[in-house]
Amino acid sequence: MSRLDSFIRRLTAQKILIEHAVGLIADVPGPILELGLGVARTYDHMRSLAPEREIFAFDNVIVAPIDLLPDAHHFILGEIRETLAFCGPRVGAKAALMHNDIGSGDEIHNAATRAWLAPLVPPAMAPGGVVVTSFEMDLPGYSKLPVPPEIGRNRYHIYRAPRG
Repeated sequence: MSRLDSFIRRLTAQKILIEHAVGLIADVPGPILELGLGVARTYDHMRSLAPEREIFAFDNVIVAPIDLLPDAHHFILGEIRETLAFCGPRVGAKAALMHNDIGSGDEIHNAATRAWLAPLVPPAMAPGGVVVTSFEMDLPGYSKLPVPPEIGRNRYHIYRAPRG
């Protein structure tokens, strides 16, 4: 498979899964957390799908076009491993949806990210909230949900927080 084909498959899978996840959180109160704003493609899509929800975007660098940047209150700049643990007062509520867009094609990088990220997820999530991630995570008590059938096996993963 060419790199272009792989890129198209990845973006298509993200689009499908984000749309699916937004549907899953219809009855879950709380904001959306976008881990890894990047060029703001998925942030912009979630903003169009859930205009009534606050979306907080995290990143350690600004590369998004200026017209797609969240306002200063909703953009948390810094290393996610440091800012996610302390964002509660600013965010003001547990998250209904967390989209992890900080994975890579490098399994060593993903393993290192998984190690520091997994313990930070449960304290940030609302009961019944959903986590979408490009790599598997060990989230005790969370249910691993099936992804829509058009998404390739092991390309993305979705977890639901315990309901309480």
